[in-house]
Amino acid sequence: MQLTHRDNLQESIQQMRDSLHHKGWTGLFLVVVLMFFNWGLEARKWQQLVQPLEKISFKKAFSAILSGVSISINTPNRIGEYGGRVLYLRNENKLKAIAATIVGSFSQLIVTVIFGLIGLFFFIHRLMPAGISKWLDRNFWGNLVLAVLLIICSLTILLYFRLRIILTVFEKLRWLRKLKSYVEIIAGYQSAELRYLLLLSALRYMVFSAQYLILLDALGVEFLWWQAFLLNSVIYLVMAVVPTIAIAELGVRGKVSIFFLGFLSSNDVAILAATGGIWLINLFLPAIAGTVLLLGVKIIKDK
Repeated sequence: MQLTHRDNLQESIQQMRDSLHHKGWTGLFLVVVLMFFNWGLEARKWQQLVQPLEKISFKKAFSAILSGVSISINTPNRIGEYGGRVLYLRNENKLKAIAATIVGSFSQLIVTVIFGLIGLFFFIHRLMPAGISKWLDRNFWGNLVLAVLLIICSLTILLYFRLRIILTVFEKLRWLRKLKSYVEIIAGYQSAELRYLLLLSALRYMVFSAQYLILLDALGVEFLWWQAFLLNSVIYLVMAVVPTIAIAELGVRGKVSIFFLGFLSSNDVAILAATGGIWLINLFLPAIAGTVLLLGVKIIKDK
């Protein structure tokens, strides 16, 4: 299902230029402002997570988040974030904080999967053309994929609120027992704290989703907001399961975005520009700031 007629390349570029001239700078400014809310919510999550180990200020937590982004930009699925964040904690808490950080990523993944499932349901039953794939159609296989993902999502949520199960695994397996002391923190989070983390993750999800939609609009992509939000949630779901590194992620995200958002708009140029713009604002700029902060940490330690 195509909601707009496909334009040629020159017309798309001109449309993007006109849109930027009329409203682009306002949208771009708003996206940059929301970047601070995006990483600020993540900083609040991390501050809450490491509180049982060490009380840190929000400013210190925010610095740790930016440093994590700086290190993660060259690591698969940004796992380097863990190493960058724990540099701001005392040595005896560094390894324990990694387990706490994983809980925060767990909460964000749950939110991503929930919204992604809703978006995937919409895509399969409303937008996906019949016969797009012999393995995936709107009838049997499409519903089967949704059912499997729904089961996985339910089990993931159950595990999230029963984190002690993970600690039990470390206790039962001999080769993991030595690491038990580093993951004990995850069993100490109460249900209320875990729900609060999910709330922060959901708010952050709304923020970076809004950033992308605002930038798309500023660049002249025409769409219905609710449809773009649902398809964007599928994009985030795909990116969450595809192994990649932040630098290569831009190309993968661009292709995935064009595929899904192409059902709403034929302005591929603007979609790619918005994808690149979000990457620069939400990852590259924070990574630069994080690099500066890491240099400061190194200088202090050297002294």
